[in-house]
Formats: sequence, C-alpha cells, structure tokens
Amino acid sequence: MSKGAHDSRSEVDEILGEAVRHLEWLRDAGVGDVPLSAVAGRATTNTPRTANTTATPAATTTTMTRTATVTPNPARGSSPYTQADKGCGSPALLAIREEVGECTRCKLAGGRTKLVFGVGSASAELMFVGEGPGADEDLQGEPFVGKAGQLLTKMIVAMGFQREEVYIANVVKCRPPGNRDPEGDEIAACERFLKSQIAAVNPRVLVALGRFAVQTLLRDTTPISRQRGRWRTYEGVRLMPTFHPAYLLRNPAEKKNAWEDLQQVMKELGKPPPAK
Repeated sequence: MSKGAHDSRSEVDEILGEAVRHLEWLRDAGVGDVPLSAVAGRATTNTPRTANTTATPAATTTTMTRTATVTPNPARGSSPYTQADKGCGSPALLAIREEVGECTRCKLAGGRTKLVFGVGSASAELMFVGEGPGADEDLQGEPFVGKAGQLLTKMIVAMGFQREEVYIANVVKCRPPGNRDPEGDEIAACERFLKSQIAAVNPRVLVALGRFAVQTLLRDTTPISRQRGRWRTYEGVRLMPTFHPAYLLRNPAEKKNAWEDLQQVMKELGKPPPAK
C-alpha cells in the first residue's frame, strides 16, 4: 500500500470513528435504535484500499444516514415533558427527565408500563431513595404508592413533613419483573440519573431505604441491619441508612428501629420530637 493510500485510509477511519462515537452518544441519549454493528461493518468494507480510491466527509455522512435510523431527541426542540410532570419541578430536574427520555438503556424497559422518575419538591431538604418500582408504581408512574409507599407516607407525616415537601426517587426507574432485585447492569444504567437528581435537589439529608439504595450510593455491601442508624456521608450530604418500608411490612418488629433512625433525621433537620 502506498503512503498516499495509507494516509487516505487513516483519514477515512478517523471520520468513520467520529461518526460511530456520535451515534453511540445519540443511542445513549435515548434518541432511537442505532445499529452500531452495521456502522462498524461499513467502516471496514468502505475503507479505501488503493491510492485512487478516496472518500469525502459528505460521502461518509451519506453512508451513516443509510445505516442508522435516528428519531428526534425530545430534549432537543419540542419536549414532551414539563416542570409540572412528577419529579420535574425545576429546570435541572426537567433536563434530567429529558435526558432519561423513554429509556431503553437496559432490559427492564421491555416490561414496564410507565417509567417512574421521581416525585416531590424540587427544593426538598429531605430526600428518600428506594430500590425500584413495584406493580402499583409501574401503573401510576410514581414511586412509593403501593402498600410500602403508604407506610413511607405515614413515616414522612410522623416526621413532621407532608409527602409533597420531600423528594422521593429510586435506584432504578423501571419495575424489575416479579419485583425481583435489580441486577448490576440495570443499576449501572440508571445510577447516573439518580445521582443527578440528588445533585439537582441538593437536600440537607438523604435517607437510603434498604440495601440497594445504600450499596448504590455508598459502595458498601455491609448488611443494612449493621448500617442502619449510623450517619454516613454521600457527596457532602448527610445520609441515614434504614430499612425499606417493604421490609418493615414483612418484619413489623423492626419498625421501632426504623423510627429511631428517622428521629435522628428529624433532629438533624431541627424538627421537634413527636409528642408522647
């Protein structure tokens, strides 16, 4: 291969590589199906192999357009989401919701009814993080509305708050089938959105409900029974690990311990102790 042909091939490879990286970004942003394997195949078969064969950026772009089907990104132009939507009460939260889109980043997307983004005050001083949606949440598109959610609401009210005054989100935004535990790849696909929500709300205190919330935020696999009730810190925010309300429904004797944990949160936030 002549030096001219080698230089031409390198130039086209660089252009194709940039196109592939752009398509990967589009796919990860949730804009639609992007068959990158097909693009990668064309990157090989269309590479010039003689000095007389050249490719221009325009020709490369035409090849990419035929290969990948890209749908409009809701975050660009007219968005189907507004700040009135659940959990989207600030420009920062709305931007996160637009980035999530109608997410297909993991296998949970195929079985969901509604994506469950979050709910509550965009400026809450108290934020709760749970595991993932259940059946009721999947139908309503709101976290913690089933039996466990009803218990959580009672706990929030007992702390001196209204549900709409706090912010509630989950580690994963789509319901795991059969309410199974979320798997590692599913958590990985959703984790950055949860962390962005926490940064957008900027609460004074986080309450991590159950082991998956604690493990995701703190990278600590110590059993929740040994972590609960002990203050931790996440990104400069005070974090209280405690039991998940679903666990408390199965083990009502632990409600006393969970309430002790929440009383520590009340003290941290300057809430008066409940009347006896």
